Amino acid sequence: MPLVGEEDRDTAVQRLQDAYAEGIISHEELDERLHRVLTAKLQSELVSALALLPAEHPGTTSTIAVAGGRIQRRGVWRVPRILKVESAFGRVRLDLSRAVIEHPIVDIELQLGTGRAKITVPREAVVDVEGLQTGWKDLRYKARPLTRPGGPKIRISGTMGFGRLKIRHARR
Repeated sequence: MPLVGEEDRDTAVQRLQDAYAEGIISHEELDERLHRVLTAKLQSELVSALALLPAEHPGTTSTIAVAGGRIQRRGVWRVPRILKVESAFGRVRLDLSRAVIEHPIVDIELQLGTGRAKITVPREAVVDVEGLQTGWKDLRYKARPLTRPGGPKIRISGTMGFGRLKIRHARR
């Protein structure tokens, strides 16, 4: 039987968290299944902990990659569940204020070398930047108090080399 790798374990934890966020499993079931995933030694134990969850939707991950130049998304556009943005050098601008966000949690994975990045999130969004590593410059983000519950959770992770990331909430 194959042993469980860290990437497999992380993927399983993510699937369980997504299922809980989407209301598919209860809090108690999440706790029980997370315990099984975190203590699993064999792949078969992971499979049983994920049993009866809906299959992952193909096409919920998109990658935008350029070596240099500009990456820009604005206006009305459909945001995938996982958006990977890769740029060696250049500017990145993602405006989610008018975007169609169908998932309660959106993961934006940044792999940026140099250059600036600006992300505008919906007014009611909750932003999590715990998974982001910055190099030379820093992150500019001031969390805002929630005015209305129910907005999407935007998790921003990855690495930024020599650029600055600015995150702001839309005004409207």
